[in-house]
Amino acid sequence: MAPLANRDAKTIHSSVEPLGETGPMEKHPAPLTAGNVLARLAGIGVLLLAVVGAFLYLGGWFSPRKLTPVRFVDEFERVNGIHSGFRRNHAKGVGVRGFFDSNGQGVRLSKAVVFQSGRVPVIGRFSLGGGDPHASDELGNVRGLGLQFSLPDGEEWRTAMINLPVFPFKDPQAFYDNLVASQPDPNTHQPDPAKGVAFIASHPETARAIGIIKSGAPSSGFDNSAYYGLNAFRFVNADGASIYVRWALAPVQPYEAGSGASVDKNLNKNFLFDGLIASIRQHPLQWRLIMTVAQPGDPTDDATIPWPEGREQVDVGTLTLDSVESEKTSPARDINFDPLVLPAGMAPSNDPLLSARSAVYSQSFTRRAGETKEPSEITPAEVRK
Repeated sequence: MAPLANRDAKTIHSSVEPLGETGPMEKHPAPLTAGNVLARLAGIGVLLLAVVGAFLYLGGWFSPRKLTPVRFVDEFERVNGIHSGFRRNHAKGVGVRGFFDSNGQGVRLSKAVVFQSGRVPVIGRFSLGGGDPHASDELGNVRGLGLQFSLPDGEEWRTAMINLPVFPFKDPQAFYDNLVASQPDPNTHQPDPAKGVAFIASHPETARAIGIIKSGAPSSGFDNSAYYGLNAFRFVNADGASIYVRWALAPVQPYEAGSGASVDKNLNKNFLFDGLIASIRQHPLQWRLIMTVAQPGDPTDDATIPWPEGREQVDVGTLTLDSVESEKTSPARDINFDPLVLPAGMAPSNDPLLSARSAVYSQSFTRRAGETKEPSEITPAEVRK
């Protein structure tokens, strides 16, 4: 139908086309005939098919080889098993609380309220990589720290960080392929070493990243470890200027290299968590939040590549964590530390891992939210002060 503005008033007045039950000039709606009803039902059917088709497509039904959040989480479950109510990765953890004191130095980088001088409350969770919530602690395990900053204007900033200076995988497909290579053999119940070797051979960027990771020894505990955001983000300040940054937490607690000789895992399978709990009960734990500013040409879409030495680093404030509690009572257990929950002034970069992480975290959260919550391995009440 031509726009009303293009039709003369006489034509409009003398031969009104039916515009629906509430057409603005229709006084006598045309009666519904069997043909009209069938036509309308057919139209509704086409619409419903389109909606259902969209969901099927997004779920990977029309392209079974397509990498989807569902397939990703399914693979985590094949590798780690299903543990009711727990995250599919970083399942073993403990909740913490504290606050962030901004020193105001971040306002020139971003207009986000969190960087204005002042204090905001923080809820967090320390964790170990892997999907078994009852696995024994290992010094070489990936350590995680998820944080939620609650800002006074109602916004939230969530970030999930790990203790690796670079990420081993450049994109979601590489991460998924590594999971497949890590899947236990049904006979030995262990990963096939040949598959791991083949994966590394076909992913030279992973081999380079592992070399960087292994160049430094892991610290002795959660409390004296650095944590890295890894992915690049775009900051926008009050003047509209934008820059890319990566952030990290530098511990105020002095670094001490971990030593297998100092740990008897047969006596204490939770030695990393028990050490964290004992430490935080003795005194608040602190980290400096450091923003590293990119220069033109620095990669913003590949977390396997470190930015060159000498990039500007801005200390924007201090994170203090002063209490610890089990996941049974901690609100952190039900927080999805989605890296795309960002306040105004912070935006994602073009790193493909960011949207993938967000989608996979959501799928994991949906599954565990509908499951019975089993008791956590870590119970701070059992740890002596």
